[in-house]
Amino acid sequence: MKHSIRFRFTMIFVGLTAVLLVGIWCVNNWLLEDFYINEKVAVLQRAYEDMDKLVMEKVNAGGSISQEIEDNTSIDSGEQTSAVRLLRTLNDQYNIMMVIVDSVNDRAIVSSSRDGQFLVDKARGYILGYSTPGTEILKEADNYTVQKTFDVRSKSFYLESWGYYSDNSTIFIMSTPLASIRESVALSNRFLAYVGMAALLLISVVMYFATKKVTSPILELSNLSEKMSDLDFEAKYTGTAEDEIGTLGNSMNVLSGKLKETIGALKSANNELQQDIEQKIQVDEMRKDFIANVSHELKTPIALIQGYAEGLTEGMCEDEESRNYYCEVIMDEANKMNQMVRQLLTLTALEFGKDTAVLERFDLVELLRDMIASSQILIRQKNATVEFETQGSIYVWADEFKIEEVITNYLSNALHHLAGENRIIIRTVQEEGKVRVSVFNTGMPIPEEDLTNIWLKFYKVDKAHSRAYGGSGIGLSIVKAIMDSHHQTCGVSNWENGVEFWFTLDTKME
Repeated sequence: MKHSIRFRFTMIFVGLTAVLLVGIWCVNNWLLEDFYINEKVAVLQRAYEDMDKLVMEKVNAGGSISQEIEDNTSIDSGEQTSAVRLLRTLNDQYNIMMVIVDSVNDRAIVSSSRDGQFLVDKARGYILGYSTPGTEILKEADNYTVQKTFDVRSKSFYLESWGYYSDNSTIFIMSTPLASIRESVALSNRFLAYVGMAALLLISVVMYFATKKVTSPILELSNLSEKMSDLDFEAKYTGTAEDEIGTLGNSMNVLSGKLKETIGALKSANNELQQDIEQKIQVDEMRKDFIANVSHELKTPIALIQGYAEGLTEGMCEDEESRNYYCEVIMDEANKMNQMVRQLLTLTALEFGKDTAVLERFDLVELLRDMIASSQILIRQKNATVEFETQGSIYVWADEFKIEEVITNYLSNALHHLAGENRIIIRTVQEEGKVRVSVFNTGMPIPEEDLTNIWLKFYKVDKAHSRAYGGSGIGLSIVKAIMDSHHQTCGVSNWENGVEFWFTLDTKME
């Protein structure tokens, strides 16, 4: 089961607290009694040393410690001797009952009337070599022994110290029950269990709410990383902490910004690469189409030239009229091939920027009138009517020779695609800083699917590439290249009764 980091933090702290409490309980249960016993042994040792010092002082002064204690037991505590105060301290503070026996006069002094005679008999027994079964000696010195004994009467253990003082005539025995120690350990453990359970409950609640301050920034960073994985780089870490989490959050903000920039750059590079690939594919397709179209356009005139040339060499034209006809066909087809090659060279020069436009100021209206006049023979052959609508002179900035080629292509297309009323209308419309020239001819509109393709090299609306029109499909490509070199626009529009081609020129020098 998946748990939150807040829950896991709480469980970790609660677990550590529980382990600590259990450890304390185990130490109390297994080591506290021994610690208490060792402390009691140390008290018994100090009591022996302090009393031994008092005994020797009294002996050196020519007296007896037992006599001094006996004479001072009824005196107020403020005037009592050190020996009496020591006995009372051991009895009141440490629950140690002490018996002192003067072996010279067989006088016994006890610190408490409780079991006094019993201890006197016990001390004499120990001196004579009698011991209680189950006795465990804890410390043994030259003049005294500390041991743990079991009292059959009370069925409890006692800690005892017995032996001689340094005068070798004063016998002592000290006894303290161990039952109180064991009760204290049990009580301490039970109290610790109650306090531990309450502490665990309190720590669980406090830690659950206290860890919110720690886990909230972590959850915010987690949500931030999820948004970054979904490429949402607008999300930012908003914490103000200056600790490790704050440093991590600021680093993630920097990483988010850099990823945004890098992915944006990668997308741009990918788009450019995709465009390059598409352009390469398009160039390859155009190259294939170009080769196919050139082959198709050259195949017919070459075949005609070859056929008629073979006819001439084989003497098929014996009369002069036939020979002249054959020669005219060969010359006509060679002229078409020459014209197509020149158009291709012109288009290539324009596309690669080798034939730049030379701008000059000239009268566009005069150029249009000259072009109409020079095409009168074709106009009469087509029984066409040419209408030229203009108002006065219009001066433009352009390459006059190239614009003449554009008008020639438009007028030639209009004459070859005339139908219906056989009308051609040429208009000039001035706009702000520009003039729009259009050539309209009555006839069949161009199919909509072909409108964007007619500017491509060798593209013909006549999919069969028939020779009825005689065009190579390069003229409009040259028009597009010329207008691009002038940084101008050109286009075509369908009408109900015909087609209109147009282009624009600048009337002011920028």
